[in-house]
Amino acid sequence: MTDNLDDLAINKLRDYVRIRSVHPNINYDECISYLRRYANDLGLQVQVFETVPKKPVLVMTWEGLEPELPSILLNSHMDVVPVFEESWTYKPFEARLVDGVIYGRGVQDMKSVAISYLEAVRRLKNRGIRLKRTVHLSFVPGKYEEKGGVLGMKTFVTSEHYNKLNVGFAFDEGLASPDDSFVVYNGERTIWHLKVICPGMSGHGSLLLPDNCGEKLRYMIDKFMDLRNESKKKLENDPELTIGDVTSVNLTMISV
Repeated sequence: MTDNLDDLAINKLRDYVRIRSVHPNINYDECISYLRRYANDLGLQVQVFETVPKKPVLVMTWEGLEPELPSILLNSHMDVVPVFEESWTYKPFEARLVDGVIYGRGVQDMKSVAISYLEAVRRLKNRGIRLKRTVHLSFVPGKYEEKGGVLGMKTFVTSEHYNKLNVGFAFDEGLASPDDSFVVYNGERTIWHLKVICPGMSGHGSLLLPDNCGEKLRYMIDKFMDLRNESKKKLENDPELTIGDVTSVNLTMISV
């Protein structure tokens, strides 16, 4: 029975990875349809909210024995970062299984975690277990590191839809695990999104105008990259340090 469930989980993950929910222009319809079918298969209630147009949040609910208690939320994002397909050994949305390894964009970040949540619910239900608390599984758009969650989780958690979930405890991204262990973090480095505005004149092809916004932008980028290099050198010079011991600085968006 366990082998069958393992095979089922692997196939479910591969199917999810094959959905091209890739930035920058994502149509979430296929993800939503897939997750609706998944919820029906598990006998879970399902709701879809659009606090931002075309940015759906799907919530599955496994009602507990005492639903008035604060609930548990298992959160994951549906989208994945862009790919350069020429750099892949196997096509990034083929979900090729080779020697026990699934190759595909989003396997680790974080579709495997989403499937582990869902398949854990399946196994508990198969054993006739009902939890005291209600469990909600949320699937959101807008990967946090790259998009800041502004059009995903941020608008959802400030909505009345979220308030009605009565969340008391939540698991977020975390890490995939290759064995039966599950790593839980109760804290991590604080994320700090900075938005720098460089006003000024953009310039003219035949002139060297003063107050140039490009010069200001270069100045700011140089400052941030200097700080980034300091962290890189710390890691290079001390093998006992990990990425969690330094400040990571990354430029993720430039717009005009």
